[in-house]
Amino acid sequence: MSGIPHDHYEPKTGVEKWLHKRLPIVSLAYDTLMIPTPKNLNWMWIWGIVLAFCLALQIVTGIVLVMHYTPHVDLAFSSVEHIMRNVNGGHMIRYLHANGASLFFVAVYLHMFRGLFYGSYKAPREVVWILGMLIYLAMMATAFMGYVLPWGQMSFWGATVITGLFGAIPGVGPAIQEWLLGGPAVDNATLNRFFSLHYLLPFIIAALVGLHIWAFHHVGNGNPTGVEVRRTSKAEAEKDTVPFWPYYVIKDLFALALVLIVFFAIVGFMPNYLGHPDNYIPANPLVTPAHIVPEWYFLPFYAILRAFTADVWVVMLVNWATFGIVDAKFFGVLAMFGAIAVLALAPWLDTSSVRSGKFRPMFKWWYWLLAIDFMVLMWVGAMPTDGIYSWISLIASTYWFAYFLVILPLLGLIEKPLPQPATIEDDFNSHYEQPAK
Repeated sequence: MSGIPHDHYEPKTGVEKWLHKRLPIVSLAYDTLMIPTPKNLNWMWIWGIVLAFCLALQIVTGIVLVMHYTPHVDLAFSSVEHIMRNVNGGHMIRYLHANGASLFFVAVYLHMFRGLFYGSYKAPREVVWILGMLIYLAMMATAFMGYVLPWGQMSFWGATVITGLFGAIPGVGPAIQEWLLGGPAVDNATLNRFFSLHYLLPFIIAALVGLHIWAFHHVGNGNPTGVEVRRTSKAEAEKDTVPFWPYYVIKDLFALALVLIVFFAIVGFMPNYLGHPDNYIPANPLVTPAHIVPEWYFLPFYAILRAFTADVWVVMLVNWATFGIVDAKFFGVLAMFGAIAVLALAPWLDTSSVRSGKFRPMFKWWYWLLAIDFMVLMWVGAMPTDGIYSWISLIASTYWFAYFLVILPLLGLIEKPLPQPATIEDDFNSHYEQPAK
């Protein structure tokens, strides 16, 4: 699986040899668990197991919920209430599913920003990064469609607003929007389509996760220094690595236990904290909520969508240059998807030869400003669109694009990195080696 020299599974008994020749599943499990892993990984490398737990939790609880849910506009809201009130443990299963989505996005954002800091997207791990971005896009689609299923006020109007964005695409937009909705407006056909896709996409995510794991096992795991494991001999590789089992399995399980303590405290004592009150009201197409907002994990990109209004000079310039084809609404859609696209293009936009941000003093300042910028976008995405909020969202959106398209390429050319350790072993020893007596 990995190019790092290490011992592979060797069947010993007759049964093991028989099975190994026909289905080498034991070999696959052994090589996965015993894969050499850099021994200097810090606590930011624990989010993978949290994400795996979240995916399993969402699939299992989703399968149970779907046994009692009715995807019809006249029955969806009441079927959710039936789950909450009449199904044994239904309220807990629903709260686990709803809050599990939030934990999923907390973990994925921390996982992504760790990758941005330590250069986990750099060669030869570009495919690992792209697969991760595809998983993220599938997560966003799954979460959006799942938010529509309770058929509350925010579910209905959120679906109306988001699907309306596709209608802004010149020429083909209205046809795409009608195809998504299954008709001219958000109705029963929409709910059925979203229900089907919400049920299907988690299994596609699981397949992408398998490819993601396979990809990074093939190229090897990254580490805080960005220095590669030595591959010239097994002896040298063993100085830089430890087997994934038991060292990192135990560490990951311990970290998962701590995360789950917080998660179950939220599920048990404040399960509706992250939900919008309007979504506990049945959907009414005749009553528009005062302020339509998506779930918190969509807010940064929702803020970017709203930031580029018709009076912003770059929107006016593009509108004039395209003879009115790209109006403010379409520009906002392009900006929202473009904000994700520039994130996916990080492996090619970062021109530095140094992977890890630990050894890039100038990069650290811009990176932490990006992290703050992301939180500001999340906050302002939940605010009204008037007053100072419009300026804050525009400034924060501008920095997001400037970081990836301008700052990241320039830093690689002008920054003077700090000295890096020669090997992972040197870095590990500098932190944990016992002083000589």
